[in-house]
Amino acid sequence: MLAGHFGLAAIVKTMEPKVPLWVLMASTQLLDIAFIPLLLTGSESIDKIGDGGYGEAVIHADYTHSLTGALLIAVAAALISWRIWNKRSAAVIGSLVFSHWLIDLLVHRSDMPLLPGNLGGFPLLGFGLWELPAISAILELSLVLTGAGLYLWSIKKRTAKQKYAGSTASKPTVRTYGAGWIMAVFLILTFAADYFSL
Repeated sequence: MLAGHFGLAAIVKTMEPKVPLWVLMASTQLLDIAFIPLLLTGSESIDKIGDGGYGEAVIHADYTHSLTGALLIAVAAALISWRIWNKRSAAVIGSLVFSHWLIDLLVHRSDMPLLPGNLGGFPLLGFGLWELPAISAILELSLVLTGAGLYLWSIKKRTAKQKYAGSTASKPTVRTYGAGWIMAVFLILTFAADYFSL
């Protein structure tokens, strides 16, 4: 669901232009970014199912992807963001960080604990849409295409607003439009790489 998280970041960018897109994208992936060192040390792991294709994994991310862990990471990201930007941006970034857990809840098999380390042995969470690859792919692709489309639309809207206002400052250029198209292509290729396990 890597591409789906990035698609959500592109959607949010259209509503929160002050925060750089890379920050929004990193926010949607912060749980996975925190997962990497724990994966490398063996504290968290991934078990492949079948041929290990799209969604064929059980992820043991008992700290980073626990409900409590995700909330703590989201709050920490929001507090740091508040010092850099403002309260609104902090709320957006914290929400984006936590959105990762919510999206994963939809697609993961039952492998997400409530408490870090699965303290208390509560039932693991996950609705398992990855068991229905076509449906999870449609959900992810809809996030990707919506994100790409809204991102390009926001560039066009910003351009029109600047023309109408007669602004000469930072007029959109071929580079601006090129960046928008590169972003759209990046989102689609990320989905293709994930879905087809390239």
